[in-house]
Amino acid sequence: MPKNLEAATGLKKKIYDVIFGYESKAGRLFDIVLICMILSSVSAVLLDSVGSINIRFGYELLRLEWFFTIVFTIEYALRLYSTPNPRGYVFSFYGIIDLFSILPTYIAFLFPAAAYMVVIRILRVLRIFRILKLLRYMGEANLLFTALLNARRKIFIFLFSVMTLVVIFGAVMFVLEGPEHGFDNIPISIYWAIVTITTVGYGDISPQTPLGQMVASLAMICGYAIIAVPTGIIGAELMQEVQRRGRRTLSFERECASCKASNHDTDANYCKYCGNPMQQA
Repeated sequence: MPKNLEAATGLKKKIYDVIFGYESKAGRLFDIVLICMILSSVSAVLLDSVGSINIRFGYELLRLEWFFTIVFTIEYALRLYSTPNPRGYVFSFYGIIDLFSILPTYIAFLFPAAAYMVVIRILRVLRIFRILKLLRYMGEANLLFTALLNARRKIFIFLFSVMTLVVIFGAVMFVLEGPEHGFDNIPISIYWAIVTITTVGYGDISPQTPLGQMVASLAMICGYAIIAVPTGIIGAELMQEVQRRGRRTLSFERECASCKASNHDTDANYCKYCGNPMQQA
């Protein structure tokens, strides 16, 4: 291997160990500095959105934002340069977040308001899980995600039913109240129904007739009843997923005394590998 190619390979490995690694001291230090810069960048954007601060320090905050953007752009380029699988990194969760965290500042040349979207950088702080060795707690997050995924059909049916109910309430209120009471059309009436059923109640539109108030009261009661439905759906799926994982764990731990093979069914009487009787737990 030529010396220049060998040197380039060695440099890429060193950069990779620092940027992607977290076991080494340099890798941990890099991640901590990166997270501090991310939090500082997001704080600068939040402060810039305050009118009085923007008037006094707008120019300084803009320069600070460009400094962070250039640093993050260089970091993104180094990640692409050093990773053995650039395509895999670009389309990974962190790769997409890293890219989206630097794009708003450049897009702001065409759409100035887009600059405030750099707050998406806060998602990059998720790397703190690996720094603090909290990845073992991701199992609980995966448990919740799996439960939501398993309940997706029930949740879809629930949301479809709620939307149907909302449309009906909106149409009824449009007929009963009409434009003279603020219900100018059915979409606005549907907006009122959503606000009412979700128990938010902004108060910008309200029924004035006795019959309309009766319908509104019914919508409010339905709203309180509806709140409990998704809780029950997700709670039931969580319990089932916990039980499934518990059975899988017990199944994996059951070991044949003869051949020492594991991963047997919890109710198995004979080993599926050697045929010898299983010891009952």
